[in-house]
Amino acid sequence: MGIVAIALASTGALALSGCAGGNAGPAVSDSAIITVNGNEPQNSLIPTNTTETGGGKIVTSIFAGLVSYTATGAIENEVAKSIESDDATTWTVTLEDGWTFTNDEPVTASSFVDAWNYGALYENAQSTSYFFDDIVGYSDVQNTKDDPTGAVDENGDVLQVPDPLTPSMSGLTVVDDTTFTVELASAEADWPLRLGYSGFSPLPAAAFEDMTAFGENPIGNGPYMLAAEGAWEHDVQIALVTNPSYDGVRKPVNGGVSIVFYGTQEGAYAAVQGGDLDVLDQVPDSAFETYVSDFPDTNVNQPAAIFQAFNMPYYLEHWSGAEGELRRAAISMSINRQEITDVIFQGTRTPATDFTSPVIDGYSDQLAGAEVLEFNEKEAKAKWAEADAISPYTGTFDLAYNADGGHAAWVDAVVNSIKNTLEIDAVGKPYPTFALALDDRSNAALTGATRAGWQADYPSLYNFLAPLYQTGAGSNYELYSSPEFDGLLKEGAAAENVEDATAKYQEAQEVLLKDLPTIPLWYSNATGVWSENVDNVEFGWDSVPLYHNITKG
Repeated sequence: MGIVAIALASTGALALSGCAGGNAGPAVSDSAIITVNGNEPQNSLIPTNTTETGGGKIVTSIFAGLVSYTATGAIENEVAKSIESDDATTWTVTLEDGWTFTNDEPVTASSFVDAWNYGALYENAQSTSYFFDDIVGYSDVQNTKDDPTGAVDENGDVLQVPDPLTPSMSGLTVVDDTTFTVELASAEADWPLRLGYSGFSPLPAAAFEDMTAFGENPIGNGPYMLAAEGAWEHDVQIALVTNPSYDGVRKPVNGGVSIVFYGTQEGAYAAVQGGDLDVLDQVPDSAFETYVSDFPDTNVNQPAAIFQAFNMPYYLEHWSGAEGELRRAAISMSINRQEITDVIFQGTRTPATDFTSPVIDGYSDQLAGAEVLEFNEKEAKAKWAEADAISPYTGTFDLAYNADGGHAAWVDAVVNSIKNTLEIDAVGKPYPTFALALDDRSNAALTGATRAGWQADYPSLYNFLAPLYQTGAGSNYELYSSPEFDGLLKEGAAAENVEDATAKYQEAQEVLLKDLPTIPLWYSNATGVWSENVDNVEFGWDSVPLYHNITKG
């Protein structure tokens, strides 16, 4: 009997779940447009090149993958009819028949295989490429730097590939229109858990004709689609309407979603108060004391899979080697996390004890070395002085952040805590938008620390670790590399059961506590508000509202 990875789920409409507050509203309209907040995406809307939340909200709405996630993070089938394996190494994926893209092209096994191969291929420089690194043949399509027409070996000699013009992973095989197989490099019992992430979405053949144009006007198969060509108004909003051909488990009960890009969270909050915005999924820190009284029946404050931190690039002077290790520990121990979460965040954050989230299975507050995350003024000063003995630190410590995300208050609190403890100059460095801040990170142009963090792609410890700290990972912007960490991560991924995997991931985190490629700060709650114009508002495990469930009169 095969290992059945996920229970088969009906593709009928989901029953509406109760909202976290709110009164019964007027008669609802299945053509009403819901307005929600968002950010200008960093990149074009190609699923395999979208790793930040602004683009993620959109891509998840317009594409349907093999599975999707419920509000609690459980997986249920979307395009997949079944995902099965006898050995957790070779998986057979069978698709439900009848799925189509919004250009009427059928969704087939090739739609997935071609999209995954595109995402993995080195020359395409896709930011989610590392998500495919466990598939046999991934290293071949990553070794095409010197010869884009084929893979090369360690000596630079061109290897034979199935099609010299389009290298592909040998572990992916199309059996027929509704079946394909995936061979992994090693057994992974929980491999299907990651398949709800948008990077595993299918792509229509039309995408490969002009991927740049496709990224501006993507053609998906999800619950929503672009309202029209050019519906993405850059730095303003994107207008989505329901996809009439969609019949999956996220069937919308509204007519569409307009995701509006606000310059500040304060502006978005005021828009909800004024009735110009229906749902805000992140209350600004300036409203933490008042949001419950402002929206007594239409607010939420619940745990979410969000980790907040800041990073120090290894390419900057003073922040690598033995000196860097001392300075990272000193900076971490100079931050009074408990005071900041109490005063600034009013109980909507929890001081971090690891690099993941308390809502994820396997989370621990007992990791060896976690004392480096505790406020210790004496020890922080001692470590800083020890680092100065290696090379004196001069200049200003700056912490970059995006001003459109409501971060100014906590950044000021953090840099003041560092300044007062270590007696150095420390300031916040605002960027107008998240996209601009990410550009300097990805271009190695930072002058100091940078706000960082992670909103999970799928509910797993591995997802909080591999994308951010694995050598060469797509979101490892600050260039951390540790063979010890990489090895433990690989052992965990290949473990025969979840318990063994968790133990290895916890060991890997203990390496991070020593190296501190990021300075953990706190875990975020989903804190949101909505107007009385909408009902059935529910926030998911990842803090994003379930747009398809929202009703409006």
